[in-house]
Amino acid sequence: MTHPTIALLQSSSLTSVVQQELERRIVQGELAPGDKLIEAALAESLGVSRGPVREAFRMLEEAGLVRQEKNRGAFVRDIPLAEALEIFDLRAMMDEAVGRQLAEAITPEQLRQVRSMVDAMERAVKAGDADGYHLLNLQFHDTLVAFTGNRKLIALYRRLINELSLFRRMNLADSTQLPVSASEHRAIVKAIAAGDSEAAGRAMRQHVLDSKQRTLRNNSQPNPSAAAPVAARKKVTHA
Repeated sequence: MTHPTIALLQSSSLTSVVQQELERRIVQGELAPGDKLIEAALAESLGVSRGPVREAFRMLEEAGLVRQEKNRGAFVRDIPLAEALEIFDLRAMMDEAVGRQLAEAITPEQLRQVRSMVDAMERAVKAGDADGYHLLNLQFHDTLVAFTGNRKLIALYRRLINELSLFRRMNLADSTQLPVSASEHRAIVKAIAAGDSEAAGRAMRQHVLDSKQRTLRNNSQPNPSAAAPVAARKKVTHA
């Protein structure tokens, strides 16, 4: 007979695995904003009971990725444009502070890591690999924030990034934006490597504000609610 404490730990661990997999599917566009999450179907596809899936829905709701409606079920959250723009503004302030801090405190090994990421991003641009670029882009920014060592900042940043996942993918759905984005990342690393806190903060802030402007342009197209999200599902990619 399994000890109650062990059973609880096993259940908690399984719920975490389910939550992480569903989060991955949402962030990478496999589950699109507005999609209904069918508890039974997801449980079957993941090879688990419905309990961990139900608990994962609750965790994802707290993370801002899922909304649950009484008598209707759970849905992937669709972030309104106005809210997304507010998140971009908040991110711009956060990223500016990150850039300033890292310009003064980044280690040689950390610098090597981010340079390697930018190299990989530029290779993805040359190969026309938008999906690969998107994942590297996520990794690049997450890594810079993680290098600050501020756990509260890291947790808040990751929540905001998850909420912006659709808009950030749409911003690079146009392959002509990939070289622009890559050059912005190269400039960020150059400023950090030079130890120029002013330039590093400015570069990171402007990078986010440029992404905000791309989001505004993408959503000013004719009937964006119908056309843009569909395109984003087929060819997903951040800025």
